[in-house]
Amino acid sequence: MSTKLFVGGLAWATTDEGLHEAFSSYGEVVEAKVITDRETGRSRGFGFVTFADAKAAKEAVANMDGSELDGRRINVDEARERAPRGGGGGGGGYGGGRRW
Repeated sequence: MSTKLFVGGLAWATTDEGLHEAFSSYGEVVEAKVITDRETGRSRGFGFVTFADAKAAKEAVANMDGSELDGRRINVDEARERAPRGGGGGGGGYGGGRRW
């Protein structure tokens, strides 16, 4: 079973490849992804690393949390599921009719 880790405090210069390389010494990295802003394409300062097995992920957390990557001290922890977002908005009360 794969285990996904959250990696925070990333330098703007950190890439997917750099993240993959930094964590691959602890086991098989299935995916390493730096999260970027949709509009600018710039890093948002965090990312995720998915390991093929939980033992490798635990070892990576133990060794990488608080370490330095690309000149920044990073924090590493097991990723948690994101809470579901609320449904779409339902209008604002003005139906386009006549105003009194």
